[in-house]
This record gives sequence, C-alpha cells and structure tokens, in this order.
Amino acid sequence: MEIATKYDPSEVEDKWYQYWMENGFFHSEPDEREPYTIVIPPPNVTGVLHMGHMLNNTIQDILIRRARMLGKNACWVPGTDHASIATEAKVVAKLAQEGIKKIDLTREQFLTHAWDWTHKHGGLILEQLKKLGASCDWERTCFTMDEKRSESVIKVFVDLYNKGLIYRGVRMVNWDPAAKTALSDEEVIHKEQNGKLYYLRYKIAGENGYAVIATTRPETIFGDTAVCINPNDPRNAHLKGKKVIVPIANREVPIIEDEYVDLEFGTGCLKVTPAHDVNDYMLGEKYNLEILDIFNDDGTLNQYGLQYEGKDRFAVRKQIEKDLEAAGLMEKVEAYENKVGFSERTNVPIEPKLSMQWFLKMSDLAKPALEAVENDTIRFFPPKYKNTYRHWMENIRDWNISRQLWWGHRIPAYYLPQGGLVVAETKEEAYKKALSIVNYQLSIEDLRQDEDSLDTWFSSWLWPISVFDGVNDPHNQEIDYYYPTNDLVTGPDIIFFWVARMIMSGYELREKPCFHNVYFTGIVRDKQGRKMSKSLGNSPEPLDLIAKYGADGVRMGLMLSAPAGNDILFDETLCEQGRNFNNKIWNAFRLVKGWEVAAIPQPESSAIAIRWFEAQLSKTIESINDLFDKYRISETLMEVYKLFWDEFSSWYLEMIKPGYQQPVDRKTYEATLGFFDALLRLLHPFMPFITEELWQALETRKEGESIMVVTMPVSQRRDKACLVSTTEQLLLGMEETKEIISNIRTIRLQKNIPGKEPLSLQVLGEYKADYNSVIAKMANLSSIEKVREKAPGAVSFLVKTTELAIPVGNAINIEEELAKLETDLHYQRGFLKSVLGKLSNENFVSKAPAPVIEAERKKQADAESKIKSLEESIAALK
Repeated sequence: MEIATKYDPSEVEDKWYQYWMENGFFHSEPDEREPYTIVIPPPNVTGVLHMGHMLNNTIQDILIRRARMLGKNACWVPGTDHASIATEAKVVAKLAQEGIKKIDLTREQFLTHAWDWTHKHGGLILEQLKKLGASCDWERTCFTMDEKRSESVIKVFVDLYNKGLIYRGVRMVNWDPAAKTALSDEEVIHKEQNGKLYYLRYKIAGENGYAVIATTRPETIFGDTAVCINPNDPRNAHLKGKKVIVPIANREVPIIEDEYVDLEFGTGCLKVTPAHDVNDYMLGEKYNLEILDIFNDDGTLNQYGLQYEGKDRFAVRKQIEKDLEAAGLMEKVEAYENKVGFSERTNVPIEPKLSMQWFLKMSDLAKPALEAVENDTIRFFPPKYKNTYRHWMENIRDWNISRQLWWGHRIPAYYLPQGGLVVAETKEEAYKKALSIVNYQLSIEDLRQDEDSLDTWFSSWLWPISVFDGVNDPHNQEIDYYYPTNDLVTGPDIIFFWVARMIMSGYELREKPCFHNVYFTGIVRDKQGRKMSKSLGNSPEPLDLIAKYGADGVRMGLMLSAPAGNDILFDETLCEQGRNFNNKIWNAFRLVKGWEVAAIPQPESSAIAIRWFEAQLSKTIESINDLFDKYRISETLMEVYKLFWDEFSSWYLEMIKPGYQQPVDRKTYEATLGFFDALLRLLHPFMPFITEELWQALETRKEGESIMVVTMPVSQRRDKACLVSTTEQLLLGMEETKEIISNIRTIRLQKNIPGKEPLSLQVLGEYKADYNSVIAKMANLSSIEKVREKAPGAVSFLVKTTELAIPVGNAINIEEELAKLETDLHYQRGFLKSVLGKLSNENFVSKAPAPVIEAERKKQADAESKIKSLEESIAALK
C-alpha cells in the first residue's frame, strides 16, 4: 500500500467508514460471546450536532470499539427522540411561514405536517455522527415514535394505570405560556432575576386605613381571594376579622390568619391568589377560598382581568404599576432580586396554574432505584453524583406526564358520554371495556379520546428496554441477551429527567438494573469558562472542526480536556495538538517503512531497546486497563499518547534507527512493526481512521480484514511476579540510561559541541554497564570508561549517586568558555548578595511568613552551590 507524504484525513475517513459499513463491522446479533451494550442518549429529532454531542458520542465510541477488540459482542444502538415540545414548536413556526395557523387544523392534519417535517429533517444528526466515526449498529436505529416504541409506551401506560400508579386530577402545575402545555418540575430552570417589589395599598372595608402588601406580581391581584396575616404579628393585629378591598378590582376579600406567613418578609400581609401560586393554593384549600384563574393559556389576562383582558401578563405589570400610582394605591416600589422559574424548552417564565393533568405516582418506583445506586449495583462515575441523585429521589414528587400537545404519544384514555373513562391500548379494546361497565346504548364513535399527549420523557425512560422490544415481547432473544446494558454515557443535567427514570422503569418492568455504569460527562465550555452557545458566538461548528483537523484530531482534542464529571474547557488548540499527533504517527510509520531491511546481525543496542520497549508496552497496557476500569478515559488517552510520542518515537525509534543510508536488520525491523501494530490497536478506539489506514498498510491484508475486529494487545507479564520484577528493573535501568543521554545532550548544547563529534564518558563510582551500547549510540560516544578521577576541565553531572563526566578540553573554545563562566559567576555573586541582604534585614525576617524566609534560604543555598561549581570549572580551565 502506497503511503502518502502527508496525512490527509479527507482521503481516509470516508473511505474507511464506508468499508466498515459494507463489511457489517458495526452490526451485532446475539451469539455465544459476552455481550457489551450501549444505548445512545437519543438526540432530539430536531437537533444538529453540537460540541456536547461530539464529546458524549466520542466517549461512547471509545468504549464500544474497545469492547469489540476485547472479543465482546459489542452493540451500540442509535436513535432519536421525537422531542414533543421542540418539534411541535418547529412545525408551528414552519406552518406560520406558510400562513397556516395550528388552530385552523385538525389534529390529523397537523400530525401529517409534523411527520412530513420529521421525515425531511429528522435523523440529520445521526448522519453527522458518522463523520465523527461513531460505530453504531445503524441497522438497529430507533425512533421514540416508531411503531414498536409507540406500542411500548401505550402498553406501559395502560399497565401502570391498571396497577393504580397513574391517576388524573386537578393540580397546580408549571404552565408554559409559549408552548401552551404543562411541564414537569424538572423542566423548569430557576434563574436569578432583577425585578421589583411592589407595596400595594388594600383599603380596609368600612375604614379609612390601608393594609400594605408587598408582591413581585401586581398583575395577579385580580385572582386575590383573601389576605393572610400571621396571628402572632402585632403589626397587623388591627386587621383581624376584617375585610379589605383589592385595588382596581374593587372586590372585598377576607383577612385570614395563618402561621404560614413569614414575619420577616415585607409587611407581614400576604395576598392569597390560589389559582396562581402553589402555597396560596394550599391556603385556599385549607380555608375554602374561591379560586379565580385569571390567565388564558398564552399568558394573557382573561375576563377576570377586567380592562386588561387580552393583554400579556408582563405588559399588564408595567401598566398596572402606573395605574396604581395614579390611583394612590402604590405605597412604594423597591428593586428586588428573586428566583423565577423558566421553561427549559422555550425559555419563558412559567406560570403556576391549576389544571387537570395525568400523574404517575413515584414514591414506590423510587425505592429500588435509589437502593441500586446506593449499594453500587449501578455505579456512578464520578461518584459525587450519588449525592445529587439521593437528594432528588428522597424528595421525589409525582410526575406530571401529560402535555397539551398534539405531537407525541396520545394518552390512551377514552371518555364515556355519560361520565367516566376507560384506559386501553386501542379504541376497540376501550369499547369492549366500556360495554362491560355501562348500562346504556353505546357505539364506538361515542368514545372520545383524551386530547393530551404524554411527556417526551415517558417514552425515553423506556429506551434501554424498548430498543430491544422488551415491553411488547418481554422474553425475546434480544432483550434476554443484551439487557441489562453495560454503560450509559450522559450529562449530569438529565440525571433526573432521564437517568433516574430509566433506573425506575428497569426495576418496575424487568426487576433488573437497566445498566451497570453511568459515566457523566461535563459541560463543554469555552476556554474562558463560559457555556457554549450560538448567541455568544463561542460554539464552533463541529463539522467545520472535523474538516479542519480531521475526526481523529477533534476526538483527541475533546478527550484531552475531558475528565469525567468536570466541565470541559475546550480550546481549539487541543484539536491542533490532536492533528499534530496524527502527523507524528504518520511520519513515524513512513520512517520505519522507508528503511531498507537486510540480513545482517542485530546490534546489541537494538536488542536492549526491544526488550525495554516490550516491558514498557506491557506496563502501559496494565495501566490503561486499570484506568478504563475506573472510567478515567481522558487519562487513558494520555497514557497511550505518551507511550507513542515519548517512549516509542522519541526514544525507541532513535535507539534502533540505522545509520544514514544504512539498512536495518530484519529481526529489529519485524519487532518494530509488531510494536507499531500493538500501538495502533491501543490507539484505535480513540483515533479510528488513521489507525485503520496504517494498520492496513503494515502488511498485505485480505478483503474484509480490519483493525476494528482484531484483539487488543495484552500485557506479557500478567500474573508472573518474577517477570514483573525483572521488567521493573529493566525499566528503571533504562530511565537512568535516558537521564545519562539527556545530560550529555545538554552538555553538547551548552558547550556548542556538534552532535556528530564523538565524546568520551567517564564514570566515577558504582555503575552497571548493561546499557552502554544504547548510551554510546544515542549520545555518540567513542568510549565509556570507569575512572577514579575525572579529567581536568571535564563537565560532570550526577545520576542518582553516581558521578559521570564528559572531558571537553579539545571540543570547546577555552577563552569563550571562560568568559561565559566568568559572566555567570558575576551574576550569581550579585544574586547571592541580594539574598543575603534580605536575610540580614531584621525587619524582613521578623515580619515575613516562614515559607517566604525558607524560600530565600533555599535561594542562598542554590546560589552558593552554583558559585562553588563555577569556581571549580574556571580553575580547571585555567
């Protein structure tokens, strides 16, 4: 195979991805091997690839590729989520551009548009993941609203309803006025907002006085049905048993007393608006207050808002402030900072609203799911997220699972004409049920299905089970083989939305954990620590990065900055580092393959280098395996990176490289190709494209062969204590050898001695000569000899306790060297004088912290040592 002068990812990546696809390397079927399963966190069908997806899917691909090479039957199931709120919003916006309003369409007409949009735009993100090298089993691609997944969702709803776990009731919910749907608590993001605190005057009925009430939401006064005071508050004792008049609304409402009122907040008077505040609703229930819902579904005021009817809530807030001022009913206004709930999807402030909704009881479902994480049946990486998980699970509330949307799984509840309802998987089944419970004439057309759809998460919580059709067919071959899955890679921001709920569904439906390990990625931020977003302009386009640096370069750049659970400070220079590493691998391969091979004896230095690198390779493999077991994937990459760049390229290849225009012996050449093969296999999960290209070029391959499906290299010293001891000695000896070579190279640099000029090495003291051939070659030495005294003018250095010296008499210009040493000596004496001046200053010594004084004393000792060494060197040259 002809190897190009430079590595060009664009010529390699599409070629090999197509090859992998054509040969079915990504596809898995149950067999006798150990399964290894990952299910992709399904991206929204509306989504396009962003840096978070890149990180998450790079990690998944690393894990799945490694599992294949460990001989496991690796199955990575891809798919997309129907994303009810986001998708419906996109379809509504698209229709609006065409002059069509959703309100003018039937449900069926709207869903036709939604499916058309999904077929046109959906799945784009999965195609983009192929550019990254994601080795998903694309034949298994699922969609949360495809036929099998939809059947699964409806089946589970009916099952949980029949168990009494799903119920319907009026509750205070989080209402999104933009999406016009209820949200679960987890879909609400609380943000600090700079607002105002308005002090309103409520006239006391039949008197001249006022009760002053502080509120952040003056527009809700039309829903006030009481004013509450704390019975223990002397400031408001005069209001007991009285009524006040709501400003502008001019309605009389009673003063009620309850210790719920915070004595420290505001004036101690609380306006009670049961329809629009969770705590007010509880007071309303307790004191049987009237409930006035003053908002339309879009956040405008309804008829209860009087002259403000039809106006947006925030427009009313601005206007009512002016109107209250004009009416003399505003005591004062203060700046106020408080937390406001925003819709995670539409980013508008949510509105607490009473609404008839469907709920799933969570307390019993949560118990086994909490226990599984607490006892490490399911392990979290990093473990710190166990605390977050525990807090939420111990304070869990029932899940509002209904959404006022058309795009999604329609709730399978059917209402009867004379009241009541039945729940069934199909309308036909519902009709049969209905006939068994009513005593009047009933046709199937009389049944009216609930208009609401299920929360998107109600389908994705079943994902590890439903992708193998384990709901519809609980004992099919695939669910029994692939489930529980092995690893889940996801972000901590959806630990409640998705991770916790999947764990609950696993125990409820299959009495097993749905996965064994959860790896939490961090949030990808820019190098200034800001979250990446299009509005800030700090989020690079992933496909542009791939085009610029190659997929392997980008994957490496991401992983170098991605410790588990910690935020990733992404810097494009890391992708450049990844590209440079690609070039390093490529150039090293071209170097080795460019050597002429001859039937000549193997040099001793090469034999030593091979034994050393075998030991180094085994030790690194053990370290890599240990790091993978701990899910320290970023550190694993660094281990392989250092093994290739530092040990293999910078040291091993230099040790065995033949002289200029000289051949290499066959034994060394074949060993080197073997090392290259092992290194490519270790690198493959991280950098799949370049490793495939070079592995194919290592030797002649047959059609259908791939590095993807060869075995990962193993340590050659496993479970052999004596072998481990021997290799550790070998590694230690080579580290000392490398230190000697580095010191000699430094002397050459300092003394301007050309690399081609041979030097001699003198050894004083204990020394093993085992590595002399390597030192002689790498440092270009003519001799290595043990001596009792070093030669006059020799430059010495220490390695551990052994002194070594390089005689440099004829190799340097004595006058130039003396001048340089005298200049350095003058500087060191001046530096020592300044340090001694500080230490003799009583004021400094008495006031400076102990570590500062200690640092100055160390400077003194270092300077004195350097001065002594310089004086000796000058004396030797004279």
